[in-house]
Amino acid sequence: MNLAIIGGGPAGLSAAIRARETGLEDVWVIERNVSLGGILNQCIHHGFGVHIFKEELTGPEYARRLIDRAAELGVHFALGAMVTELSKEREITYVSPKGRVTAQAGAVILAMGCRERARGALGIPGGRGIGVYTAGTAQALVNMKGILPGKRVVILGSGDIGLIMARRMTLEGAKVLGVFEIMPHSGGLKRNIAQCLNDYDIPLHLSHTVTRTKGVQRLEGVYIAPVDEQLQPSFKEERFIECDTLLLSVGLIPENELARSIGVELSPTTGGATVNNRLETSIEGVFACGNALHVHDLVDYVTQEAYEAAENAVRFIQGRAEGISAPIPVRALHGVRYTVPSSIIPEGPRTPYTLSFRSDGVYSPATVEVLADGKPIRTSVQRRIIVPSEMERIKIVLPEIPKEIGVTIRGVLC
Repeated sequence: MNLAIIGGGPAGLSAAIRARETGLEDVWVIERNVSLGGILNQCIHHGFGVHIFKEELTGPEYARRLIDRAAELGVHFALGAMVTELSKEREITYVSPKGRVTAQAGAVILAMGCRERARGALGIPGGRGIGVYTAGTAQALVNMKGILPGKRVVILGSGDIGLIMARRMTLEGAKVLGVFEIMPHSGGLKRNIAQCLNDYDIPLHLSHTVTRTKGVQRLEGVYIAPVDEQLQPSFKEERFIECDTLLLSVGLIPENELARSIGVELSPTTGGATVNNRLETSIEGVFACGNALHVHDLVDYVTQEAYEAAENAVRFIQGRAEGISAPIPVRALHGVRYTVPSSIIPEGPRTPYTLSFRSDGVYSPATVEVLADGKPIRTSVQRRIIVPSEMERIKIVLPEIPKEIGVTIRGVLC
């Protein structure tokens, strides 16, 4: 196979589409589930596709357009196929109902998405009775199985899936008693706070966390406490909320076991691969995109990133991926949590590059500045606010080849 794409969600499908549109033959998508589309299939709300399709779609509608286009272009699919081995030389082994297959790929794109951080990672004391779910699991139960997990709901964490599930549970007849966020700012998009919480009078409690649960066979309630600046709970102010369901929306972790197995350098901040501007990992010919690289705000941005990964993978396969100098490191400086890419391979004079990054706090007002060897080469227009929940992007052009590039936020930390 010329190109092997691991993962059949929006990133994998989008990468396959763009690779075939460039004329590359023998493009394969290897998906462990028996159906394509990934997480989109359970996201029945609107809000997808505005940038890519210029209209608002539901998650399944967005997925169907990608699936149909990939099939139309002649992309090959291996469904129900679990990749068990991947080598640095891009040899892939997977097992499926058709048996065990080993194939050599010209390039590999890692597009496995991410998984939710579950209760075991949080260490919340209490019984292990039923009633505690990740927000994504609850979403699948409600939207795909028609099962309502409970009637009185507390949500820990204000990630976008948690916010969306607050609205969904309310529409299904449950009472959402509140969303509790340990940080002093929300982890979700501002529009989701407005549309999913404010419109339904669901309270959002910042700087609060669940300290323990009550209930043996079934959840009976949770204890809530405010936290201090070091995120430590104040047990003197602890209070009990009677509920039968606790939904966890406390972060996403990129699926990178395969990347780790072949020695791909991973970011300690995101858990995803470190990549250059071509979205190539530290292993030659292995690329990464979508939520397997870093968690995105919008699926449209996942598609755009996957297009770039596919174009660069095709260039690699065709032997057209040379740069004019060694990679230039990109540093996350004051106010910046991480950047993608983490290095730039100069393509030539006046070539534009896009840097994506997240802030490490809420800054208002704020400006973004890009430095080359400590000297500003791009400063954004002053923004009213920059928040960690929203990915920022800035385009730059390098007037010359520096030793390093830095991205910083200048503003008032709220």
